Amino acid sequence: MTDPQPLLRTERLSKQFRIGGGLARKTLHAVDDVSLEIGHREIVALAGESGSGKSTIARLLARIHQPSSGEIYFDGRPLSGVRSRKDVLAYRADVPMVFQDPFSSINPVFRVSHGVLRSLKLHRPELSKAQRMAEALRVFEIVGLTPAADVLNRFPHELSGGQRQRVGFAQALAMRPKLILADEPVSMLDVSIRIGLLNLMADLRDSQGVSILYITHDIASARYVADRLIVMYAGQIAESGPVEEVLASPRHPYTQLLLSAVPDPSTDFAAGASADTGEPPRVIDPTPGCRFRWRCPVAVDACNSVTPVLVELSPGHDAACHVAQSGVVLAQGTAPVAPAGPARETTPGTPNR
Repeated sequence: MTDPQPLLRTERLSKQFRIGGGLARKTLHAVDDVSLEIGHREIVALAGESGSGKSTIARLLARIHQPSSGEIYFDGRPLSGVRSRKDVLAYRADVPMVFQDPFSSINPVFRVSHGVLRSLKLHRPELSKAQRMAEALRVFEIVGLTPAADVLNRFPHELSGGQRQRVGFAQALAMRPKLILADEPVSMLDVSIRIGLLNLMADLRDSQGVSILYITHDIASARYVADRLIVMYAGQIAESGPVEEVLASPRHPYTQLLLSAVPDPSTDFAAGASADTGEPPRVIDPTPGCRFRWRCPVAVDACNSVTPVLVELSPGHDAACHVAQSGVVLAQGTAPVAPAGPARETTPGTPNR
């Protein structure tokens, strides 16, 4: 990154939801103490299984949810100070969201042009009607929906799943965003057409200068498209760093568990099925300690009572794991091997890089 200041960063971001009622009232810790950053012209993959808090983070960044605690900074400005309608609309134009379901995110009653033209009218009121149509044609060409005039005139049911998802990217791109929040944008598409959407995200970064937060449970696609990888488990960051480094040398047992499900003929890394006991994440009134300890094959006593914090184990590569921080490298998700270099704790409340 050429700009020393990240485009977006969070500082100890948390979100809890109250569930139940009366004496059975409990607290669901969807996101806990998350500090991350996204640079200019960068794709950051946020990976983890269902229930890990990925989509909640996206909704916090999109201001669909308000954080329970912590702060979000965009271009160095805290979002807690963004209150006027004008400023909120400006932020949402800078940080639009592409949703998982490409059909339900487009109004089926109207032609495809309706959504993008309406967004332009709301977020770019200085454009005339002719200019809005010209902009819609431009962004549809950029995302590969050609001929653009023909596609704009169709109804959503006349498009394939991949085309509908490209419409979502076109609507986001029409607002000239700085950051796109892409929440599982390829998970509902056939494998054969996912690569086209991943290539589109890379093209938008390179040609349009747009940063992307790519939320996924598919760590293989993260490897293909992302610059950095953040792995989440039970509302907390388990590991983060440059994508190739994290996947080549995973330090958290949960990252290794995710990798064990991805066939890779170029490496002999493979965690056995016994590495996962199948325990679901415990995020309702969680107790202190590592939240992965019930599934971890190498848990130690400290895991039961002390919540691990992110520690930098190598330049830019952080992990929240007592075993990894003790100087032990885990091989194949189960056996400790040679010690690594000394660990340095990341200062609480700052980006974990």
